[in-house]
Amino acid sequence: MYFTVSRFDTDEMGYAMSRLEIDSEFCDGGNTINEASNSRSKSKKPLNDLDHEIAQLTKLKSSPHKLLSKEIPGKRDLPVSAVKMLAGRESNYSGRGRFSSADCCHMLSRYLPVNGPWLVDQANSRAYVSQFSADGSLFVAGFQASQVRIYDVDRGWKVQKDILAKSLRWTVTDTSLSPDQRHLAYTSMSPIVNIVNVASGAAESLANVTEIHDGLDFSAADDGGYSFGIFSVKFSTDGRELVAGSSDDSIYVYDLESNKLSLRILAHTSDVNTVCFADESGHLIYSGSDDNLCKVWDRRCLNAKGKPAGVLMGHLEGITFIDTRGDGRYLISNGKDQAIKLWDIRKMSSNPACNLGLRSYEWDYRLMDYPPQARDLKHPCDQSVATYKGHSVLRTLIRCYFSPEYSTGQKYIYTGSHDSCVYVYDLVTGDLVAVLKHHTSPVRDCSWHPSYPMLVSSSWDGDVVRWEFPGNGEAPTAAHKRRIRRRQFYL
Repeated sequence: MYFTVSRFDTDEMGYAMSRLEIDSEFCDGGNTINEASNSRSKSKKPLNDLDHEIAQLTKLKSSPHKLLSKEIPGKRDLPVSAVKMLAGRESNYSGRGRFSSADCCHMLSRYLPVNGPWLVDQANSRAYVSQFSADGSLFVAGFQASQVRIYDVDRGWKVQKDILAKSLRWTVTDTSLSPDQRHLAYTSMSPIVNIVNVASGAAESLANVTEIHDGLDFSAADDGGYSFGIFSVKFSTDGRELVAGSSDDSIYVYDLESNKLSLRILAHTSDVNTVCFADESGHLIYSGSDDNLCKVWDRRCLNAKGKPAGVLMGHLEGITFIDTRGDGRYLISNGKDQAIKLWDIRKMSSNPACNLGLRSYEWDYRLMDYPPQARDLKHPCDQSVATYKGHSVLRTLIRCYFSPEYSTGQKYIYTGSHDSCVYVYDLVTGDLVAVLKHHTSPVRDCSWHPSYPMLVSSSWDGDVVRWEFPGNGEAPTAAHKRRIRRRQFYL
């Protein structure tokens, strides 16, 4: 199933100005929401809604109570107004005297982080990584010039830790905060994963000068000195393991408690650009590679040959990033074929039996634009649930994510783009609901705050900027968060 949206022209985008193109049914760029009923002049063509179980699950997590969602014919897909939601709560329509979690998501998911941006930091080198911590109190940015910075969001984005990396080759390729937010792992194009103590008192962390950066060697004993790079690293939910994807076509799992490499899988036939644990159990691992395949690995039943539990086919080019929905069932992937794909692992096959044939064009995504003749091609054995197009994936391993569960019910998918923008898609309809424009170089990474309508993007132009819904340019303080949490308790 394909959702296709047009590309946006960025030739007139300047450094000092930020512009927004957004569906007026969601937001008018200010502090209010426009109801779809105010957009009667818009086209009434039907949406190609996703006909899959995940669509129903998403609607259950982000739709208001059924008594409020009953509308006159032809208007059932329109969002329920805030006034009607509040009136329903006062009338105790749910019988519980407050909003349900789905009601809250229905309200909050309409307030997209589209205003701004406001500058978080500016560097003289490319920004490669931007990641909020699980609770949103910290933010991590990684730069090409051997630097990783950790910001305290609650204290006005003050730099809590300024890390000068060691063993750096080319750039900081990835970072990962431990679940307890005490340690940070960072990687580069080397087989060493370095660990920094984020909880230490020192504001500056110069590798092995002011602080020790523990180096975990992921190279196997029989490598014969072969050096490889690590593209992706993630902590397990319990913080006891690290999983990594590398340029030697392998997946590695490192046991932090025993301080040794516990697993190596020759997983793909090309670079493994992205890996992650599928859910909290840690049993399932997802991987994506330049061999165009997503693979699912079940560590409970890995045999001696290290075969995957299943393979997901559908991308025509290499995969740059994977994000899990966290349920051990669904994931999304960004591909060099200029598309995001949504997957259900229950549709995976035992092996990639489908032969794509020889490519009729020569193309290198690091140097060239995507060939026009390839844009309408479809994989003959596509197993994906849906495809989202509009952004561009060129030059670097651009990342994509599900929007947060708490505030949006994972209703959206968002991604960086080579054309210097951030794109936000509706998961179910495939609609492009927002394009954030400010940067002047590719946006490799972006991160949506887990609780608030705030998104941070990092670009090769060196800018790390935040986008918000309120538009006041102020980060939420600890006291402000407590007030909001109390208010949400009574919603």
